[in-house]
This record gives sequence, structure tokens and C-alpha cells, in this order.
Amino acid sequence: MIELKNISPQPGRPLYAVVKDALRSAIDAGHFAPGERLPSTKVLSDQMAVSLVTAHRALQELVTSGVLRRGQGKGTYVHEEYGRRQRPGLGYRFGLVFHAESSLADAYNGQIFEGVRREASDLGADLILLRYGEDWRNECHGYLFVNPYRDQLAKPPGGGKRGPGASDAPPIMVVGATFNMPGITCVDTDNLGLAAAAVNYFVELGHREIAFIGGGGVVSNDRDRLAGFLAASEAAGIKMRPDRIFRNSGWRLDEAQRASLEAVLAGPDRPTAVFAAGYHFALDTYGAALNVGLSLPGDLSIVGVDDPPSASFLNPALTTFRQKLIEMGRAAVRGLLDRIERPDSPHPAVVSFSPEFVERLSCSAIGAGNKRSRQLGAQREH
Repeated sequence: MIELKNISPQPGRPLYAVVKDALRSAIDAGHFAPGERLPSTKVLSDQMAVSLVTAHRALQELVTSGVLRRGQGKGTYVHEEYGRRQRPGLGYRFGLVFHAESSLADAYNGQIFEGVRREASDLGADLILLRYGEDWRNECHGYLFVNPYRDQLAKPPGGGKRGPGASDAPPIMVVGATFNMPGITCVDTDNLGLAAAAVNYFVELGHREIAFIGGGGVVSNDRDRLAGFLAASEAAGIKMRPDRIFRNSGWRLDEAQRASLEAVLAGPDRPTAVFAAGYHFALDTYGAALNVGLSLPGDLSIVGVDDPPSASFLNPALTTFRQKLIEMGRAAVRGLLDRIERPDSPHPAVVSFSPEFVERLSCSAIGAGNKRSRQLGAQREH
């Protein structure tokens, strides 16, 4: 077993990062083979003359980046796949930035993060979650912004490292949003097309009275889903009434807006269909319909966006658009690596993913009621 040398601090770098690089260098040099167990954290901390906390943090960083794996109660091992294939991104460090209101517990952000994590692991690139988007240690070769606000991109992280051959600041990739900004590539769902497809689906079922429920436009998918909805409605000859558009800055309607929605649904000229431009907006619509005594889909049809596991267990099961979020996260990492390694090559402004339309039981044709629901259940779910 190789004995690692004492670690000397490096100015401007956290000690755990120095330990991490030393361990990775030992692995890359073949001192620890794929599948081989590493010494315990205590042994490593003694050999390298660092604290247990520092040694543990270094090992955890290598586990996160896919270099090591841990078995419960069995120790830490070099990942079997590490070093067995060429990893073009090896040695790069990507900064991952969420806006302040984001939560990884949210299904949308969680799936994008999972795609980013998987691709970074496959490429051998490190990920750093940047608090407030600040790379004050200048550790990153490029940045991934997840569903950002526009003003976040107007003030990108300072510092950072430059890739080989790059003459300007580290590149930026945006995933889950679309902005027309020079030098930035966006990986996103085709939200304009998604909303238009929802309207056209309702029109094919005979609906002409359609409402929109969505976000307030702070993030780009709110903006694009409303724009696509309005454009498709106009193209279909549907004059959209202002009282049938409900928007909120958060991820669901507030109490006053839910009361307004219930009033509209209980009115004599109520909408017969709702495009809910987010999963929780669909849940708000289900609740409002229940409160005013409307049956779904006999009295009201609903199309949503996003397809968490609970969507198929709603009563009736939700017809929705399933975004390719994991694939988007992976594509964003590949795009960022390409921008780092080929800084002077042309890069697309937008990489667009078409969502999958999942037809279930929450929609019916005008006059068809629950008969169509039963038919869809037999034809689509099985």
C-alpha cells in the first residue's frame, strides 16, 4: 500500500481541495487501481497531516465526482469505471448556479440536477454548487445556470479559470430557460410549442372557452408558455379574455387568485378547459373545480406541464407534457465542455427539446364527458 505524503497548504486554495487533488493524482498515477479500497479516513488524515474533517471532505468530493464510491460499512473504493475510458473533461470544474428561490426538492430542479450530475460524472468533471452564484475562489472553468432570472446572467460570476486557448471569461450555459444574450447557449424545452400544442389539443376536442394558469414571467418558461398560448389561441380564432388568464410570481396561485379562479369556474360562461402551465397550477385547478362542484373531465378539461409520479394517481389522471429534464441537464454539461475546449468555434444560441405529450383522463371532447375518459383509459394507459 502506498503511503501518501504530508500535504502543504497552497495560498488561495482550501486545504480539502489540495488533499483531493493529491488523492486523485495518486489514483491517476495507478497507485490505487479501479475497485481497490483506499485507506481509512483516519489513516489518510495521519499520512497527509490534515484533520479528519479535511480528509473526509476531500473523499466526499471525489465520491460526488464519480472517482470514488462508498459501500455502507465497507469503506471507500476507486470506482470500477474510473480510468477505464477516456474522459475528455477530466480535471475541469463546473460551477452550478440556482436562483435564490430554487429548491432541489422541486421535481423540476431535481431532475435537471440529476442529468447534470450524471453527465459530469461520466466526463470526469467536478461540480461546485455556487452560493449566490459567486465564484470567489476562481475555481471554475465554466458555469451552468439552472432556470435563471435574466438579471442573474447580466452579472455572471467574477473570476473563474480559462480553458485551453480561451481568451475571454469562462463560458456560460443556461439550462431550463431561454434568453437571447450574446455568448450564451441555452438548453431548454420548446415552451412556445408546448403551449401551442395544448391549445390545439383543446380545439380538436371542440373547446373554445379556454383559461390559462401560470407563472408571472420572472423566469423565461413562464413568459414563453403564455406567449405560445396566446399565439395559438389567436391563430384558432379564440379571443382571449383577461379574466381567463391567471398568473402568479410563485409556483402556485395564492389564496386570492384561487378564489378568483373558483368564481370564474362557477360563472355562467365559465371556461370548459384550462391549460395549467405547471404541475402545481394543475393541482390548484383540480381543487378549484372540486370546490365549485365541477366534474373532471365532464365539465372541465385540464392539460398540465410536468409529470411527477403523483400525476398518474390524480382523479382523473392528469394529461400533461413530460419535459426531458434529465436529458437537458446532460446536454448542458456536454455543451459547456465543448465551449471550454473549442472556445473559438461557433456554438448554437439555443438547444431545444420537444416534450412528450402524455394523454390520460383529465380531458374530454365537448359533449363526450366521462365516456371519452374511459376510452382513453383503455387505449392510452394500457
